[in-house]
Amino acid sequence: MPETASLGPSAAASPCSSTAPSPSPVPGTVVAGPPRGTAPLRGHRIRSRIGVGPAGGFYPAPHRYQLYLSEDCPRSLRISITLGLLGLRDSVTSTLLTAPSGTPDARAALRAAYEATWHHYDGPLTAPALCDRWSGRIVSNHTPDILRDLGELPGCRGDGGHPRLHPPALAADIDALRVLLHRNLTPAAAPAARSAALASLDRRLAAHAYVLGDELTAADVDLWVALVRLGAGDALSPYGRLREYVAGLGARPAFRDAGLRG
Repeated sequence: MPETASLGPSAAASPCSSTAPSPSPVPGTVVAGPPRGTAPLRGHRIRSRIGVGPAGGFYPAPHRYQLYLSEDCPRSLRISITLGLLGLRDSVTSTLLTAPSGTPDARAALRAAYEATWHHYDGPLTAPALCDRWSGRIVSNHTPDILRDLGELPGCRGDGGHPRLHPPALAADIDALRVLLHRNLTPAAAPAARSAALASLDRRLAAHAYVLGDELTAADVDLWVALVRLGAGDALSPYGRLREYVAGLGARPAFRDAGLRG
């Protein structure tokens, strides 16, 4: 079964904390630039998958994968919460990248993984990044793929009492909400657009416990992180249901113990 990475250059990588709206997500936070004396930064998106379908992929074995996450990064926070919801914190190793002086060994390991994946790699190091511990290579630095593939790991496919975060019937709705959040629910969004989005979401929660119905999905992880980034104080003061939603999810261990700030 093939396990070669599907690689190709993309647009220049932007920091995960960037507030500029964009319809397509960038790889993630740039945690280190290229080696000194190399070419200017080029964004490199690596998009192999975990799975055993006709297209092949990396086999979904427990304890095989490692995640590199960045503090103060909403994408990393979403992944950390997902690990908790799926009960994966003991079987998927997570390494938190902080200031360069704080985690030099982790950055060196991440650099080695990029270089093992892409010959003569000269681009930036971005996180989140999912790595294969068996081969030492990057599986993916594309957050939506990582979030979906975590659900393919043993024990996460609707059994063990874990939520189905990406039910096929709601895939289009989850993607649509993610676009809405990226455009209208960031600190840099136009105030009128942000207020309209908040009011719409608040009304939606009048009928259901969760944003897409009566079951928790990946859309709730996305929305909770977006609301936390806005600040659950003044920004949500007119929206009682959203305030209760943030507080209720925030009390759950998977959200409370995620260990990252968005």
